[in-house]
Amino acid sequence: MAVTKPKLMVVGNGMVGHHFIEQLCSLGLNKQFDVHVFGEEPRPAYDRVQLSKYFETNSADSLMLTSAQDYADWGITLHLNTQITAIDTASKTLTSAQGDVYEYERLVLSTGSFPFVPPINGNDRAQCLVYRTIEDLEAIQASAKNSKIGVVVGGGLLGLEAANAMQQLGVKTHVVEFAPQLMPVQLNDKAGELLCSKIEQLGVSVHTSKATTAIIDGETALHRMTFSDESYLETDMIVFSAGIRPQDALARVSNINIGERGGIVIDDYCLTSAPDVYAIGECALWEQKIFGLVAPGYQMARVAASHIASIVTDTAATAFKGADMSTKLKLLGVDVAAIGASRGFDNAQFVELSDNQAGIYKKLWFDESGKFLKGAVLIGDNSDYSRLLDTYLSQDEIEGSAVELLLAGAESDADLKDTSIVCSCHQVTKGDIVEAVKAGNHKMAEIKSCTRAASGCGGCAPLVQKIIDQTLQAEGLDFNTGICAHFDHNRQGLYHICQVEDIHDFETLISQHGKPSADGHHYGCDICKPAAASIFASLKNHYVLDQDKGHVQLQDTNDAYLGNLQKDGTYSVVPRVAGGEITPKKLIAMGEIAQEYDLYTKITGGQRIDMFGAKLSQLPEIWRKLIDAGFETGHAYGKSLRTVKSCVGSTWCRYGVQDSVGLAIDLENRYKGLRSPHKIKFAVSGCTRECAEAQSKDIGVIASDKGWNLYVAGNGGMRPRHGDLFATDLSTEDLYKYIDRILMFYIKTADKLQRTSTWMESLEGGLPYLQSIVVDDALAINAELEKQMDHIVGSYQCEWKTSLERPAFLARFNEFVNPNDAPAEELHAYERIRDQRFPALSKNVGAGTIAIKNVTDEKETATEEALV
Repeated sequence: MAVTKPKLMVVGNGMVGHHFIEQLCSLGLNKQFDVHVFGEEPRPAYDRVQLSKYFETNSADSLMLTSAQDYADWGITLHLNTQITAIDTASKTLTSAQGDVYEYERLVLSTGSFPFVPPINGNDRAQCLVYRTIEDLEAIQASAKNSKIGVVVGGGLLGLEAANAMQQLGVKTHVVEFAPQLMPVQLNDKAGELLCSKIEQLGVSVHTSKATTAIIDGETALHRMTFSDESYLETDMIVFSAGIRPQDALARVSNINIGERGGIVIDDYCLTSAPDVYAIGECALWEQKIFGLVAPGYQMARVAASHIASIVTDTAATAFKGADMSTKLKLLGVDVAAIGASRGFDNAQFVELSDNQAGIYKKLWFDESGKFLKGAVLIGDNSDYSRLLDTYLSQDEIEGSAVELLLAGAESDADLKDTSIVCSCHQVTKGDIVEAVKAGNHKMAEIKSCTRAASGCGGCAPLVQKIIDQTLQAEGLDFNTGICAHFDHNRQGLYHICQVEDIHDFETLISQHGKPSADGHHYGCDICKPAAASIFASLKNHYVLDQDKGHVQLQDTNDAYLGNLQKDGTYSVVPRVAGGEITPKKLIAMGEIAQEYDLYTKITGGQRIDMFGAKLSQLPEIWRKLIDAGFETGHAYGKSLRTVKSCVGSTWCRYGVQDSVGLAIDLENRYKGLRSPHKIKFAVSGCTRECAEAQSKDIGVIASDKGWNLYVAGNGGMRPRHGDLFATDLSTEDLYKYIDRILMFYIKTADKLQRTSTWMESLEGGLPYLQSIVVDDALAINAELEKQMDHIVGSYQCEWKTSLERPAFLARFNEFVNPNDAPAEELHAYERIRDQRFPALSKNVGAGTIAIKNVTDEKETATEEALV
């Protein structure tokens, strides 16, 4: 006679519910219980975190976490399209919407959450949608086909993901947020401002501090959204993504305890007030907290499975003690990370970095002693997230100063402890991954399968790959050094391929040498696309925003609009002033233009004039006037030559022994427009008094009474480095020859976003090796390097002048759907700068800021550290 197994029912088959099933199976409980899973949707569990990827593949298959066959293989009965409507906790039964009744011994509620739709008059109109399920995505996709303009209501994590999805569908996208900034739960005001400006630069319009009062018929579009400040916005479709609410309706009607503001109340073992009933994930309320990320839900799933196993096996159960809500992600291609108390707290000390030119903002929060990291926010660069998260989670006292922790740079995987959490979704440590690699799991797919690392939100995947490669290298095995998941080649390899095979478009490069996704298509990513764009520009020097060749879709941030986006959403305009020399006529013209457009002007460290505060729509007008006055683009927005700084040299100075100004002008005119792995700066000093500070530049030239001394690979940035003396007493002809070869060899061999300083430090053989190549032609490539440089010099074009001749490019600069709706006046540029500068407690250094401040007494210290 067959023994009847006790019945275990799971209501909900989302990511957390599925993870619970995986835990059951790993503990062997699928053989101890008759397990039934009920899901309301027509398909098994899929990845809601990566929903926007649906529009890349147009298929739900790429999001699936499991299949009905998997459940059958595990001996689990899966009920799809089945809603449970009632629980009788006394008789321990469930009732479905179809009227079927199921008995249970143990019950797990994993009903998740539902999108919050603000109670706005008109929120139920046609084409007013939500962003939660694949069916929602299908509805959004269908609506987008008949829409030119779309609005996402909500500027949090989900809202920005929805905006990304809408933009991918080719709809002009707006984000409307009630709070005065984006992501108000995770980010402080400065971080929110920078995120807003970077997202707007990508073509999404952001409207903060907007309370929608009604949605009515529009005049130029289907809808008109009216706001409490009497402004309005017209749109064809609206997607509500204004947060979530716990899906606790089933528990409410079943007399299971609910929190005052919603959520199913649970204890440390995820048990509810009903006997043998658990709740996990976003529907659960633990100590008055709802956890809206997948990682805490996974922890609850493990706790519930552990508790059930403890009853069966009479062993100790794991308790739920809360969860870390730190997160790292990309929102519309922008790096964003928040750790711990990311918005700070009373009596905290902080260290802050604000690099406006690079578009990076970081702030670390410490306890009153300044020795223990309590929170962090990172915008524009989250490469050091794992290191900072490890410091936060371990609560080890920091070594050195807080500034040193901030400026330590990207994490070194070798420095992470084996106990450091790499995958917070599945609580996988570095040690777990290392052990798995040593056991023979050498590929990312294998590591995902055996450790679950990188199989949750996916944010840790790059770090997991680094640990795999590092472990393989330590074991003496081959490993992949590809630039990203789409290529097995590093930047140097891709450069060589493009050069040898004469490839100058991304579609050809990735189709012939890239790796397809699971659906067989080639897409690329935010790592390989800009790197390829830089390689094409370095080899061919085509117009970087050429649409026919597909270059425009590859460009990173500032290059997309040929301007530097500032933190207030405006742009800076930086014409080239070669060698710092400018005629009175040009100086007057620039002043008149700045006055006409109300721009704030500042002399830069590179001896030119930066004009701040230009609106996006004004950029073409301003540049047309500058070009008419004889100026050209200064490439301040590009990874290219920025400036050649100079002293006045022998022309005016009584100590000068050579014409440093003349050489600086000639150098800048020769190398202007040269695209490279990172920005490049030159300087020329007319004597050894070194007034131009040439030794801190990528290429530094110092005059001697016999010629020119050449220095290479200096850097005055976040890691100051004096340049290496490459050669002495050079003739002007040899100087140019050596610089040509050095720069082209750097471009040919450097890694992506690698400054010459770090390139030199990583170059095997160092300075002597570089000298053997450039001076002695050890690799027999000098003729090729010189030919490549001659091509770049001969094909130079002012990108703004070219752009002004292309109507398709100019159409990108309309900030408003209806230009007549633009605000009549904006804050006067000088007043804005005055308000920013004089009340500031931090010390401005160059284009950025680093400050440590105690919020209680407003004392501050600063480090003399150049950021740009």
